[in-house]
Amino acid sequence: MKKVLFLSLSTLLFISCQQPKETADLLVFNANVYTVDDTRPKAEAFVIKDDKFIAVGNLAELSNAFTFTDSVDAQGKTIVPGLIDAHCHFYGLGLQQQKVDLTGTTSYDEVLARIVDFQNKKKVSFITGRGWDQNDWEMKEFPTKEKLDSLFPETPVAVTRVDGHAMLVNQVALDLAKIAVDTKVSGGEILQKDGKLTGVLIDNPMELVEAIFPQPTVAEQVAALKDAEKINFSYGLTTVDDAGLSPDVITVIDSLQKADQLKIRMYAMVSNVPEYVDQYLKQGVHKTDKLNVSSFKVYADGALGSRGAVLKKPYSDKENHYGAMVIGVGEFKELAKRLAGSPFQMNTHAIGDSANAVVMNTYYDVLKDKSDRRWRVEHAQVVAPEEFEMLNDNLVMSVQPTHATSDMYWADERLGKERIKGAYAYKQLLNKTDKLALGTDYPVENVSPFYTFYAAVVRKDLKQYPEDGFQKEDGLTREETLKGMTIWAAYSNFEETEKGSITKGKFADFVILEENIMEIEEDKIPNIKVYATYVGGEKVYVSGE
Repeated sequence: MKKVLFLSLSTLLFISCQQPKETADLLVFNANVYTVDDTRPKAEAFVIKDDKFIAVGNLAELSNAFTFTDSVDAQGKTIVPGLIDAHCHFYGLGLQQQKVDLTGTTSYDEVLARIVDFQNKKKVSFITGRGWDQNDWEMKEFPTKEKLDSLFPETPVAVTRVDGHAMLVNQVALDLAKIAVDTKVSGGEILQKDGKLTGVLIDNPMELVEAIFPQPTVAEQVAALKDAEKINFSYGLTTVDDAGLSPDVITVIDSLQKADQLKIRMYAMVSNVPEYVDQYLKQGVHKTDKLNVSSFKVYADGALGSRGAVLKKPYSDKENHYGAMVIGVGEFKELAKRLAGSPFQMNTHAIGDSANAVVMNTYYDVLKDKSDRRWRVEHAQVVAPEEFEMLNDNLVMSVQPTHATSDMYWADERLGKERIKGAYAYKQLLNKTDKLALGTDYPVENVSPFYTFYAAVVRKDLKQYPEDGFQKEDGLTREETLKGMTIWAAYSNFEETEKGSITKGKFADFVILEENIMEIEEDKIPNIKVYATYVGGEKVYVSGE
């Protein structure tokens, strides 16, 4: 009997060794892989075929099962899933490459100098740009247009604040937009001083100037998208959630992707413009492997930095000022009811605690008989205690950690010592929802996901301030942060079954890092470099090339 059993086992082993191996496109081995898959959190190798992961494990077992057309020796480097920016302005970043860049300016005079230098080089008919922030200046007050008027008496100028919720324009632009002292626009402010226009517009009045901007040509749109893709790939971003696009830009994106001229994956939120809403509700959801059009981006209020965010009680640094809703409460509720009867997500910008209350309560009301709708609250920057108690699976909090470390220098002045405790409260939000989608909101903030990671975990800015971290109790762990930039961000897009982890059957999107993001010293996190970025198993970026 023993002899027969031995022969049988030998025969089985012989037959198994003779079984043909499955062919695959690529083997990646000798890696320190963080899969973000709870069933197998770490691995050292994986196999790709037809743009998807087909096996994850160690070199020995994968070599026994597969033959490979190509292979990559990761030389012990760390690999994570392709990073997802859950809230950004991808197209806007691309357009910004064609405009004057005012980020990092430390005075109004520096803003003016950059505009002059830009115009001397470009000589455009309408000067536009973005990035100034009066909170970074010694005089932390909104600028006025007098110097701009003297420098550009005939050329219209319109430059937007870093958060996109305030704009400085000169008199030529005001005249072209037909904005006068008696112009009235709800949902924002046209600032005046001594009965005269200052040139600063907040929120909705900005649309009057934006309406007269020269529209980008298709060639300029394509260039903007490709410029943005190049920047994103260099940071390991393989999917981006663009928070507000028009149908014409979405059409260009779709065409480029189908022609394999734009390889990045995009979750495109349609801007809340009535005709856009009508168009997409009629057309329905549009989903390909690269493009997901299944949501609308809505603005509830403005930004805290420009005092446009809507608060339940007045701003601590401006008497009797509450901010302003960008959309009427009644209009918002009617739109929510309409979208609740469709397959589309509603993704609403809400900064102040009053705006968050309106958004969350409306979501709960219109979705009370529905489940797993994943309607998103974008930013959720200031949340009152009573709203923390209302969270369920119909809501996803989409937050941007670098806002906390950018705003911390002045946020307590706007909110006061008590209200600030519910601001940028990412750990509190996570404890109530189990998932957080993390993004940057670039170009409001820097594109780098490593700045996001650092701000989320360490709660410091790039100057390593404050020493103990800003409201450190609301910091996230490294594991939570990586999930927020991968699988939880994918979940917020209803895409967790196709991306967000290095798992068999998912798209082979991954990033090879020069350093181990999960173990490197905290103060070195912002300087992590990407060695290579892959989308669908295709190398789309490699450092130095």
